[in-house]
Amino acid sequence: MKTSRLANKVALITGGTSGIGRATVELFVAEGAKVAFTGRRADLGEALANQTGVHYILADHRLPEDCARSVESTRRAFGRIDILFNNAGIVVRGTAESTSEQDWDDTLALNITAVWRMSKLVLPLMRRQGGGAIVNNASDWGLVGGREAFAYCASKGAVIQMTKAMALDHAHENIRVNAVCPGDTFVERWIQEGYYRDSDPVNEAAARTSVSIPMGRVGETIEIARAVLFLASDESSFITGMALAVDGGNTAQ
Repeated sequence: MKTSRLANKVALITGGTSGIGRATVELFVAEGAKVAFTGRRADLGEALANQTGVHYILADHRLPEDCARSVESTRRAFGRIDILFNNAGIVVRGTAESTSEQDWDDTLALNITAVWRMSKLVLPLMRRQGGGAIVNNASDWGLVGGREAFAYCASKGAVIQMTKAMALDHAHENIRVNAVCPGDTFVERWIQEGYYRDSDPVNEAAARTSVSIPMGRVGETIEIARAVLFLASDESSFITGMALAVDGGNTAQ
């Protein structure tokens, strides 16, 4: 049955060219939202924009000027921003000893600092509008530890605490801030370049199966997108400061 849970809403989604971001773009459009999304890969971004009719913005969120341009471009296109989904991020491999300076800097710049910058830029708009919803993409590894993902775990733990702090600071302004915490979620990048940046590609059938997750499989991007939709929509109107695990039971162990 067709629904319109985001009718008359304007959403800005970062990192929307593939994976969870792309699934969320497509779902938000189906639910009636006007959508702008960002991404560094122009070919993928333009293809998705042509397919869905949404507003694509070429941007690298490690750069403050690209963050500002993304928000301004969305405001100019639609006049407002009701929803921000801070989705852009990277996953790098390494322990505290083996993580390189470059990987550490890139992870913090994109997974933490960009979330702060984008939120800082949209908060005044949402305040003037009388409210809004920010959803941050964290991880179940922000709730519990993960092996050989030191920088990633640190960054996603920070995202969860940033979410809670912003939720408290802006609850009285009718601005809700929540985080979705996906467990392992199958994305095409795994087949192309592996679980981590610059790692080895994996077999799709093997990647979709998991012996460590109670449900016996990894998640699908649409399952995460549905959780983002819930947190962004009025269906979660009394929820703020929440870190919602969508992880097949991983953090229940």
